[in-house]
Amino acid sequence: MVVVATAAAWLLLWAAACAQREQDFYDFKAVNIRGKLVSLEKYRGSVSLVVNVASECGFTDQHYRALQQLQRDLGPHHFNVLAFPCNQFGQQEPDSNKEIESFARRTYSVSFPMFSKIAVTGTGAHPAFKYLAQTSGKEPTWNFWKYLVSPDGKVVGAWDPTVSVEEIRPQITALVRKLILRKREDL
Repeated sequence: MVVVATAAAWLLLWAAACAQREQDFYDFKAVNIRGKLVSLEKYRGSVSLVVNVASECGFTDQHYRALQQLQRDLGPHHFNVLAFPCNQFGQQEPDSNKEIESFARRTYSVSFPMFSKIAVTGTGAHPAFKYLAQTSGKEPTWNFWKYLVSPDGKVVGAWDPTVSVEEIRPQITALVRKLILRKREDL
């Protein structure tokens, strides 16, 4: 009887260990553009487009305008652009976080969440970007890489800067629409 109880206890422990959820994008934390540590968990349940941005890139104007329009059209209850400034590619984000935020808000009326400047590749890459690169199989090679993250934190798409926001808008909209319909069904 004792052997059976011990075996059952071990089986329960093993089942609990196996049932633990896999890591996803929303499990990470990042420092926002104003220096506050933020759990990305707060975005769980909505669709996110995660982008490494730069203020002095040839893609800056086109992408910032399109990203802000996307945020205006779809956010913030079901969708958010999450912008992570990065100075790794062509040194095109040389300013301080305060200057980056001021530029983005003043020039493009950015209303989406912005985070502190980070590295997105290499040994010093932010863990959230390491996760994005590993799970998508696509590591950023320039500014304005875009990763589409589902409400459950899984990467469902990744695009380089030559792919415009307008080109991927149908995929983003479909994911948001699916989320809204699922939430309606739950009511």
